[in-house]
Amino acid sequence: MNLHRLLEARLVSELDRPTATILLGPRQVGKSFLLRRLEEIAQQQGKRTTFFDLERPDHLRQLSGSDEELLGLFQSSGDVVFLDEFQYLENATRLFKILSDSRSGPKVIASGSSSIEIHKHLKESLSGRFRAFLVHPLEWMGEYDQLRQASWPDYLRFGGLPGLLHETSDADRMELLSNLVSTYLLKDIRALIQEENVRAFNALLYMLAQNQGSLVSTASLARKIRLSEPTLARYLYILHQTYTVFPLGSFSRNLANELKKSRKYYLYDLGIRNMLVKDFSLLASRPDKGILAESVVEASLRRRLQPNETLHFWRTKQGDEVDFVLCRDRTPVPIEVKVSFHGSQDFRSLHKFLDAYPDAPAAYLLTLEDRSPESDPAEYSYSGRTISVQSCQSAATMEFFAS
Repeated sequence: MNLHRLLEARLVSELDRPTATILLGPRQVGKSFLLRRLEEIAQQQGKRTTFFDLERPDHLRQLSGSDEELLGLFQSSGDVVFLDEFQYLENATRLFKILSDSRSGPKVIASGSSSIEIHKHLKESLSGRFRAFLVHPLEWMGEYDQLRQASWPDYLRFGGLPGLLHETSDADRMELLSNLVSTYLLKDIRALIQEENVRAFNALLYMLAQNQGSLVSTASLARKIRLSEPTLARYLYILHQTYTVFPLGSFSRNLANELKKSRKYYLYDLGIRNMLVKDFSLLASRPDKGILAESVVEASLRRRLQPNETLHFWRTKQGDEVDFVLCRDRTPVPIEVKVSFHGSQDFRSLHKFLDAYPDAPAAYLLTLEDRSPESDPAEYSYSGRTISVQSCQSAATMEFFAS
């Protein structure tokens, strides 16, 4: 499959850095694909490489020796060593530290499925010795849409997990997603909780999927699934640390009428979300069109966040709400998401935000449905600032937020 991932260029630039490069993320988002692609590019650059797949018992046995034996093995393994699923390697971060400190070892590029232990070891053992990159599912704009068989309706139904591209029927796609939910979410992630309250954990995942993009009260959620608030908070923390669920906080500058402690939650992939709610119907017949629209935009904005940027939503106690607020260098840009555009009446919340925050330079309204060439983009003026209406199917729309 000739698929170019948006992250590839950044990872290629890592090949000549001495620090370890680590790809993190849920299962089946394409980490192994990226490692193999990087190995191919490294070889084209004349570098000698070795690839260890640590889900293979024979490869794992090769890396089970003493520190001295492992250091010798790696130093004789070429210029770049690739470790796929490095969480299976006992004391992997200790090995990375030895290689980094020795200055004579190869470049190490590793991937790991999300694990609380991975994060713990990286922080404790590899401070300043690694660069981590989060691998997301395929994005429609610039990844999924480059494929000949790309279908926007299919993307909204089945999401962007790369493995789905090998399936030719809806039944096979649903089966793959079902297997991922039962093995990764309901087994691997739940195992980190180390409790037997399976019903509550499963109920939590369903409730988060059902209420994706809506305000969630942890107190109310805890009551519904019969958990204490501290236990629920711990479950949500684990889901966040394993990149399964992404929380979104409210934007506030301490104004008395703004919500400050509310959260919204988004699962990492639309297909996973639709599997949890058991709904793969076409867009025209769905009651949750707005959730699908918000989810596509949230994922695109989240993956493009830079160190000087944060992402929030905005809501007042009077009910005025903007779906997303992208802050760059603490300057807010409000972004409203609609299934379709019905005219300037859709700007009410954006007007409220622009009135409250005169330093906001512009505002955006993104539509789920595509817009005709003569109306895309459309621009409106309000208080000397531009409100731009664009389709969230347009690559140019999201690329602006990364510029």
